[in-house]
Amino acid sequence: MAVQNGDNVKKQEKNVGNDVISNTQRPYSAKAAIQFVIQTVKTEGLFSLWRGNSATMVRIIPYSAVQFTAHEQWKRILGVNGLEREKPGLNFLSGSLAGVVSQGVTYPLDLMRARMAVTHKAEYKTLRQIFVRIYMEEGILAYYRGFTATLLGVVPYAGCSFFTYDLLRDILTVYTVAIPGFSTSLLCGAIAGMIAQTSSYPLDIVRRRMQTSAVKGQHYHTIGSTISKIYKEEGIMAFYKGLSMNWVKGPLAVGISFATHDTIRDMLRKLISQNTSTK
Repeated sequence: MAVQNGDNVKKQEKNVGNDVISNTQRPYSAKAAIQFVIQTVKTEGLFSLWRGNSATMVRIIPYSAVQFTAHEQWKRILGVNGLEREKPGLNFLSGSLAGVVSQGVTYPLDLMRARMAVTHKAEYKTLRQIFVRIYMEEGILAYYRGFTATLLGVVPYAGCSFFTYDLLRDILTVYTVAIPGFSTSLLCGAIAGMIAQTSSYPLDIVRRRMQTSAVKGQHYHTIGSTISKIYKEEGIMAFYKGLSMNWVKGPLAVGISFATHDTIRDMLRKLISQNTSTK
């Protein structure tokens, strides 16, 4: 009996240890992600995996439109068009400024998407509901919580993304016979997305923590305090938590975005040119 009680105590101590396990000790791997997906489907249904996707779609359309348009305009203003290799610094700057403009316009939608992704279905059912609740419970400034961290992150992200993409496309155009097509643009965009995401990921972690702090009962008010809190409680590797999973999604999404943009842009230019020549 004493042995059995001793075993029970050990089991209880083991269970308590699991309950108070720190964030740094929790496994973040492909296996853990798959288990999470399976558990989510079982408890909340298949469509819960697309939770917050409507907010993503509402945001991504104006975000991409503003970003690509702003990039073309900044390249024109800074005199970079056709001179990407000769003016790499200005080319990087034009991408960064395009990212700043697009984030500034669509940030509230990004915040609402982040809130929906980390809460249960019963808390926030629609975009309108989350929009109203944020205003009523936290005030109008809450729509831009974490915006400074976002701007600091979007400068290296957008800058690296556009710079790397233009550089790779230029190299392929100069050193190969074939003109880069959709598949080539997809590959260049994927590489650009991976480099850009890695360069800005720590600030993306800070941004997400600040965006979702109100609904998770945590206190992340400033960039400095958020960085300090994450480092003290979870360690340096917490700033790269989930990066490997983002390497799967991010490059694919960025590659498709660049390739689709270039394809549609070239088609529209040809169409406009043909209409002009026929008049």
